[in-house]
Amino acid sequence: MSSALTQKILITFGFLFAYRVLAYIPVPGVDTSVIAHLFDSNGGGMLGMANMFSGNAISRMSIISLGIMPYITASIVMELLAATFPAIGQMKKERDGMQKYMQIIRYSTIFITIVQAFGVSMGLQSMTGANGQSAVMIDPMMFTFLTTISMLTGTMLLMWIGERITQSGIGNGISLIIFAGIVSGIPRAISNTINSVNTGELNFLAVLAIFAIILLTIFVIIYVELGERRIPISYSRKTIMQNKDKRVMNYIPIKVNLSGVIPPIFASAVLMFPITMLQSSTNEYLVAIADALHPGGVLFNVITFILIVFFAFFYASIVFNAKDIADNLKRQGGFIPGVRPGNHTKEFINEVASRLTGAGAIYLALISTLPFLLINSMGAAFYFGGTAVLIVVQVALDTMRKIEAQIYMNKYETLGAVGL
Repeated sequence: MSSALTQKILITFGFLFAYRVLAYIPVPGVDTSVIAHLFDSNGGGMLGMANMFSGNAISRMSIISLGIMPYITASIVMELLAATFPAIGQMKKERDGMQKYMQIIRYSTIFITIVQAFGVSMGLQSMTGANGQSAVMIDPMMFTFLTTISMLTGTMLLMWIGERITQSGIGNGISLIIFAGIVSGIPRAISNTINSVNTGELNFLAVLAIFAIILLTIFVIIYVELGERRIPISYSRKTIMQNKDKRVMNYIPIKVNLSGVIPPIFASAVLMFPITMLQSSTNEYLVAIADALHPGGVLFNVITFILIVFFAFFYASIVFNAKDIADNLKRQGGFIPGVRPGNHTKEFINEVASRLTGAGAIYLALISTLPFLLINSMGAAFYFGGTAVLIVVQVALDTMRKIEAQIYMNKYETLGAVGL
């Protein structure tokens, strides 16, 4: 392994370690015992889901309790605006415009974080423990101010850590932060399950069934994520002779899941924002809506299913451009057998991609909802959803690919330097 790759890996681990340290810094003025009691009694619902994405930061009421979700929410809004308004879409494509585009996302993140932090502070002030003690130990006005400032600082630090990992480390920083948060909760989930078995709350056969569902989910995710449709390509004799010493790709690979892990993350972010606001309200109608959106409920899973399918098609339309592929293929003297070059090739590739995106969207929606419904019905002592496994497996595969690509790049640079 080269020194450059080792340095990138160490930088990544260093920033992830800093992220885990931030998860143990509580918001000033909070009685953490009250929060612990809340999670002991309601840790399997929306709180458990949000806690999983935050790396157990919510159960400690850390300054990064909001996690990276405000940043993701702001990114979703900007992606939707870029797809709707051509001027914003053009801004994203230009180099100087991209900097302005990212700056808007950062400012939007600040606004969303302030709103969410204010809602959390209001909710904490109305929260009481088992003995009736308040969750807030200082003056309510001061607590609201400190909570908003500290959570805003925590989210900004996470956003900065994610960007630094992407620029100087290995892999996508935001995805790795979510990955690290989910993985950090595995030991606690195992401990809770063992305690539930020992106390008789959970049957041992149910544990085996849960374990089997998790393994099956992982197998399905790996199988589908590595699956692709290979469209064969032929080249003219002139092109083959010109590139006889070079490797010319003879197929176009199109993944079954073109949108990756983005749709489940976007769907979770979209649902968490309103539910966080609703749960901090004292209005009976808003509280009823929040209860209806409980992760174990039908409404929550139906909305999640619909949002994932929508974001799968939306994001695939952004990342996959059939026109560029068709133009590049025509420029290189290649063609798909039985399909005329140019517009017909674009339409053919679009049709194939649309079918794969449809199958991929259904797969993502089922993986994100079905395992949770099955495991939740068995009385699991922890929150588990297919979204968590999907993120962990996809981020792990993507990071491994990037490490492998970096190794091959270093080999080619070495061979070029020695003249081989």
